[in-house]
Amino acid sequence: MTNKPVLWMPRKLSGATIARAQRNYELILNEADTESSTDQIVAMSARVDAMLPCHSERFDKDVAARLHPRLKIIANHSVGVDHCDIEALRARNIAVTNTPDVLSDATAEIACLLLLGAARRAIEGDSLVRSGNWDSWSPSFMVGKQITGQRLGIVGMGRVGQVVAARARGFDMEVHYHNRRRLPAKSECGANYHERLEDLLRVADFLSLHCPATSETENLINARRLAMLPKGAVLVNCARGSLVDECALIQSIESQHLAAAGLDCFACEPGGNPGLRKFKNVFMLPHVGSATTLTRDAMGFRALDNIDSFFAGKKPLDLL
Repeated sequence: MTNKPVLWMPRKLSGATIARAQRNYELILNEADTESSTDQIVAMSARVDAMLPCHSERFDKDVAARLHPRLKIIANHSVGVDHCDIEALRARNIAVTNTPDVLSDATAEIACLLLLGAARRAIEGDSLVRSGNWDSWSPSFMVGKQITGQRLGIVGMGRVGQVVAARARGFDMEVHYHNRRRLPAKSECGANYHERLEDLLRVADFLSLHCPATSETENLINARRLAMLPKGAVLVNCARGSLVDECALIQSIESQHLAAAGLDCFACEPGGNPGLRKFKNVFMLPHVGSATTLTRDAMGFRALDNIDSFFAGKKPLDLL
């Protein structure tokens, strides 16, 4: 007989996270590592005191209304919580937390990879060598877009955006940003603030998105705003797929207004947008921004820290 709280982990997290959870909780682990349906989530809520889900599990208003009173905390293994209806969960007296801070570096690295991969035609080059078709060279061969000295526009200057800005300065890029509020001068580090998004777009040779997914940011980058970017600009998105109108993105690439795009997230996941697959100047990754061993351990431990605090009668550090 155990007095440990029962914890459900619907996805298979890092080995270190699982080992720690097994020491401190009665752990129910989804060994199959498959996405859980809403009915499965609701059914499990009657068996557990806590859940440690990922972004793949949905807790909308309807699900929240069906959850069993036994469930006391949902400790998300993610920074973004657009998969949770926070108010509806609060109304059911269910605490909700996330994992900020710990994945900023890893996600910023992916933004830089997307930036470089899209600008320097990585997909074309890799395919050419792998296929055995690289049989010539000339000064006009595989000419891409240089990032050194170019203007980088960042939409959302939070934790990840600030790290991206720091990395971009290493390439001598001129950093511009749009944010809900202007940062203190010491945090700007010389970046140029634009109160209006439209003003930022007009100067962004490269545009990198780092804002959360909300009703206000859905299709934030649409046809009208894509047209405001300088011709030959490059778009990077490793935040949320819903930020970009993908039909408008395809049209902008087809018209050659955008030179390239680097994407780690899509409106439909998993799978992505089939319409983007034909473009060799679209560098795509399967939403792996935080996928490093170090970061996955840190995310799992941060979520467990929040659960530990909750059951110790303390306020979790990342309570939303």
